[in-house]
Amino acid sequence: MSAEVTRPTLSDALTERMLELIRTGGHRPGDRLPSTRELSQRFAVTTPTLREALRRLEATGAIEMRHGSGIYVGSAIERIVLPNPNMREMRGAQLLELLGARIVIEPPLAAMAAQHATAEGIAALRTMLDEAALHLRGEDAELHDANMTFHRATARLAGNGVLHEIVDSLLTVHANEQREILQIFDDRRRDYDEHLAILEAIESGDPEAAERLMKAHLADVKSVVELRLHHPPME
Repeated sequence: MSAEVTRPTLSDALTERMLELIRTGGHRPGDRLPSTRELSQRFAVTTPTLREALRRLEATGAIEMRHGSGIYVGSAIERIVLPNPNMREMRGAQLLELLGARIVIEPPLAAMAAQHATAEGIAALRTMLDEAALHLRGEDAELHDANMTFHRATARLAGNGVLHEIVDSLLTVHANEQREILQIFDDRRRDYDEHLAILEAIESGDPEAAERLMKAHLADVKSVVELRLHHPPME
């Protein structure tokens, strides 16, 4: 494994093309866009690649995906944070800085979630982890999606819209790096179990435990990634 992590650019380019489609088509917030199948054919990309771009745009509010209804232009189309298309790779040190930033931001939000989460919000978190549990044997695209949804939702339950937006933007801008982290960490069951422990602390209304467990979880990932970047396993 190389200490330099190559940053894919296909999703970045596709994200820009989706925005161009919205702008040049004169679409306004609330307008319906073509279906996933139509967009895949239009841009000549696979469905997983398209979904990655759609997830980025949805997270920033540029689009809204309504289950059973379709894809719509989001109300925040003019307030979006996009990846830098000029950054072609992210070095290992920068990847660790990303995890370091999350360690600073997310544990206090987990504590706030334990204080403010509703029964409905907690049930949604459990549904997300149930989804993640279905993809622990190699379906990394789906697992990554479920994991990031869990972290975003935990931040949202904290009740501070500005801090939630920071986490949301951070995970969206660095979606490719987060996927790389999953590959390097390479212990999907352990990752899932740590998420489950965080959920149980939130469900119990224990802010101290929720903060401690979120910090330990992210620090655990960071330490493993750092070790494997510096001492890659022999093939």
